[in-house]
Amino acid sequence: MDRFTGMRTFVAVARSSSFTAAAAELAISPSLVSRHVAAVEADVGVQLVHRTPRAVRLTEAGADYAAFADRILAEIEAEHDRLVVDKDADEGKISIISPKWFGLLDLGDAIGDYLEAHPRAQVNFQLGGISDRVYDFIDRGFDIAFHARELRDSRVKVRRIAVLDFVLVSSRDYLAEHGAPTNVRELVEHDCLTHASDTTWKLVRDGRAPVLAKISRPRLTTNAYAVIKDSVRRGLGIGIVPRRLAEDELERGEFVEVLTEFEPEPRALYAVHGPGAQTPERVRQFLDFMVDWFQRHDDAAAERRRVSAA
Repeated sequence: MDRFTGMRTFVAVARSSSFTAAAAELAISPSLVSRHVAAVEADVGVQLVHRTPRAVRLTEAGADYAAFADRILAEIEAEHDRLVVDKDADEGKISIISPKWFGLLDLGDAIGDYLEAHPRAQVNFQLGGISDRVYDFIDRGFDIAFHARELRDSRVKVRRIAVLDFVLVSSRDYLAEHGAPTNVRELVEHDCLTHASDTTWKLVRDGRAPVLAKISRPRLTTNAYAVIKDSVRRGLGIGIVPRRLAEDELERGEFVEVLTEFEPEPRALYAVHGPGAQTPERVRQFLDFMVDWFQRHDDAAAERRRVSAA
C-alpha cells in the first residue's frame, strides 16, 4: 500500500468514526480499511485510533495525523486541478525565443495580433540567443523556439509554420553605376552583401536543383537582414533579403530584382516545442494562430504582387 492511499483511508475513517462507513465511501471492504489504518499506524509508529465494537475513536496523535493528512491531500488535489486547468487553458503564459531578424520582421507583428485576439494571454518574447543545441530552449524555460532551418531531433516536436520567400535585390543607383549581372558567374564578381549564416547563395531556376553562388569576397557580412536592406538602399551592393522586408521598396521601384530568372531558395519556418503525449492547449492554439496568420499574410502579399504586375 502506498502512503497516500493510507492517508485517504485514514481521513475517511476520521471523518465518519467508522470503518464500515469509510469502506462504503471508498468502495472497499471494511477489512481492507482496517488493514490500511493498521499499516498507517505501523508507518508512523504510534497508535492513531481506539477500536471498539461500536465505533472508532481517534487518539490525540490520531487527531493530529488526520488534520495533517487532510491538509496534504487537499493540497495535492488543488495542485492537480491547477495543472489540469493550465494544460487545458487556451490563454496561458507562453515563453518564445526567435532569431532576431525574424522576430523584428514578422513574428513581432503576428504576436501583437495574437495578443489582441486573446486579451488574457501573456507572452514572454525574446530575440536572439538561439542555440545550435535544439533542446536548449527547454532548459532555458521557453515553450517554443522558432528556427528557419530544418530540424530533426526526437527529443522535441517540430511544426512547420510558413515558407519564407527571399529576393535578390539591388538599388537602381548601384545598377546604373556597375551594371546588372546577367548570370551567376557575373553576380559573384559584384559587391555582394551577405548574411553571416548564408555566404553561399542557393539560387533556383524553374524548380531545378539550386545553383550555388559562393560569395568569396563579400563587401559586407552581417547577422542582420535589416542592415543588408539598408546597405542595398544606400547603393552599396546586391543582397538577399526576406521578400516581406523589401516589399515596400520593390513596389515603389527603389529596389530592383536581380537575375529574375533565378529565385533565392525559400526557407521553411519551424516552431519547436517540448515533447510529451499531449501538446498544452495554450501552445497548440498559439501555433494554430501563427500558421493561419502567415497564410493570410502570404496570400495578401501574393495578391498585391499580382495586382501590381497586371
